Amino acid sequence: MSGQSFDVAPVAHVVGGRVEPTDDYWGGTRAVIRIDSEAFPPEATVGLSEFSHLEVVFRFHLTDPARPHPGIGYPRNNPDWPLVGVFAQRNIRRRNLLGVSRCRLLRVDGLDLHVEDLDAVDGTPVLDIKPWLATFAPRGRTREPAWSGDMLRDYFTPDPGQAPAQAPDEAPDEQRD
Repeated sequence: MSGQSFDVAPVAHVVGGRVEPTDDYWGGTRAVIRIDSEAFPPEATVGLSEFSHLEVVFRFHLTDPARPHPGIGYPRNNPDWPLVGVFAQRNIRRRNLLGVSRCRLLRVDGLDLHVEDLDAVDGTPVLDIKPWLATFAPRGRTREPAWSGDMLRDYFTPDPGQAPAQAPDEAPDEQRD
């Protein structure tokens, strides 16, 4: 199994929004997921505007691939939280440098997807985009340890030090209900 590798190519890139990754305050961040017009025709997004949210797979392109975190560690290097393995946290220093985010779809403009609360920065390569379907939400009761709620308390809180970042060519009051 360890000898397998896969080649993937971005289907899109993030434009606008945040320019550097941080641990918190992603709430209200707006950006555009710009789909590659050389690989996809405008029809690739037909029907997507019927959905309120997207699931986005992307690459942590700013993370040093020479510094993976394959074993055990404290989440966010905080010794107040328990030691956990790489698969029990959402650390960006992962073998394949993949991130998954669920964000709000504000509007579709051809191959430009205007989104909010995407926790990926300007220039991030997007590997796949799927509509969020409630059917694929977790079934049954969910559980998580208390430390994860403590750690992520401000993750989607708007940044108190600045106005929400706007996607290119987007008015601040523009939203889809």
